[in-house]
Amino acid sequence: MDDIASTQAALTGHPVISATGLFTPDESITNEELVASFNEFVDRHNAAHADAISAGEVEALSHSSVEFIEKASGIKARHVMSKAPILDPDTMGPRLDERPDHETSIMAEIGVIAARQALDRAGRSPEDVDAVLCAASNMQRAYPAMAIEIQQELGIDGFGFDMNVACSSATFGLQTAADYIRAGNAKSVLVVSPEITSGHLNWRDRDSHFIFGDVATAVLVEDSAIAPAEHWDILGTKLKTVFSNNIRNNFGFLNRAHPESEGAADKLFVQEGRKVFKEVVPLVAQMILDEADRLKVDAAGLRRMWLHQANAGMNRLIAQRVLGHEANEDESPTVLDTYGNTSSAGSIIAFHLNSDDLVDGDTGLICSFGAGYSAGAVFVRKVA
Repeated sequence: MDDIASTQAALTGHPVISATGLFTPDESITNEELVASFNEFVDRHNAAHADAISAGEVEALSHSSVEFIEKASGIKARHVMSKAPILDPDTMGPRLDERPDHETSIMAEIGVIAARQALDRAGRSPEDVDAVLCAASNMQRAYPAMAIEIQQELGIDGFGFDMNVACSSATFGLQTAADYIRAGNAKSVLVVSPEITSGHLNWRDRDSHFIFGDVATAVLVEDSAIAPAEHWDILGTKLKTVFSNNIRNNFGFLNRAHPESEGAADKLFVQEGRKVFKEVVPLVAQMILDEADRLKVDAAGLRRMWLHQANAGMNRLIAQRVLGHEANEDESPTVLDTYGNTSSAGSIIAFHLNSDDLVDGDTGLICSFGAGYSAGAVFVRKVA
């Protein structure tokens, strides 16, 4: 073996998950509160446009209901950063004060809270970390990178950058971090996902007004050589993208129309839900099965699946195709009911809150899927 090959072999590491962290906003909106606000908006709209509605010039809006929301999604509540404005029928959206440049940004602030929790749980200090990846579906600005601000707030001497793969951002970040470890370019990497998804939701749209909530997660990915005794081996990762317009948000710096202005509905989250359901379920299930086969992991024997928390029906079908039977709550835990869809953070929340009880040798799967289409699978095994 030549000198270069010897050096590369010496640098190659084995990636593991050492710890996770979670920030949850104090405020939460129940379906009952949300429906009351939405229906008040509908009543006001229909009354204001009564003549046009009677003339067939404007379509009357329909009420939402708790039953409709829970049947369509499985969601019962969602945490948010700005509750009162969302429930105000005259506003129906979060209102977060813009901070001066010298103050910590809101995304960085909640990301730092989650990151510090992950570091504390692993017994690490910021000085031990080499890199920060901010992996989220929406960034509050283009630059400087949110990751670099989080890095600065934590006091990490290394590098950071942002990455956006919609609801799969966190799992794409996990593979990126694992690849840095494998290549010897880092020993310890924080993947931080601050998701203020309430800001891109059209709270006036009956078909989607109930979907999203806010949260921040962090995952510390490290070389097994320095990991705490209890950790999760990353057995393998798989990423996949297939272009689709069925989930889309057209807002950007080239079209800065206010999201509430006339004709600007596509500058917020829009989706063709039935098409997404029909196309994503088989795509994700097959990706999991193929990767499990490649890794020689018994898919049917997975101890637990921490799936993307977007829709209870999608998770039920994906788990059934992978496990060969309908999964129970222990095999495929749900946080969707209380957190709503938190985009890339959803599967990480499920893992963070439902993994401590597993024992040495148990194998599980962290999986996300969403706009793009994008999908990511991270197979892990408990070491204790």
